[in-house]
Amino acid sequence: MALNVTVASNRQYEAMARYRLTIRHGPQVAHERFDDLDEAVTAMKRQTQLIRQDGPLEEISVIREYGPGQRVHARLELRSGGLLRRREAGMDLMGDGTLVPFVGVIRKEPLELPDGASPFDAVRAALA
Repeated sequence: MALNVTVASNRQYEAMARYRLTIRHGPQVAHERFDDLDEAVTAMKRQTQLIRQDGPLEEISVIREYGPGQRVHARLELRSGGLLRRREAGMDLMGDGTLVPFVGVIRKEPLELPDGASPFDAVRAALA
């Protein structure tokens, strides 16, 4: 009987340890699930490259002017854990092609990049 409880606990832990990638690109939202953080970050990188193929966003004027670097082209978020112990990090792909990594579930705080680190390295480190 105790063995079944341990197995159930391990299954619950494994379900919580999975990673979920959410891609918000314009009106489209897509989700992918991964068991491994490296696989999830690789998929995030691949999706970023695909979205960059759309080209830069144009400047818009709504009350004031917003250049491509001020507009978010897509948001990619990686989540780990369950409802109460959830961790989240991701990046905004700006309209000029730059990547802005962040961490946080409710408040998105920008991640500082150590020398030589990519935004993807920063996301990986935030969730490791």
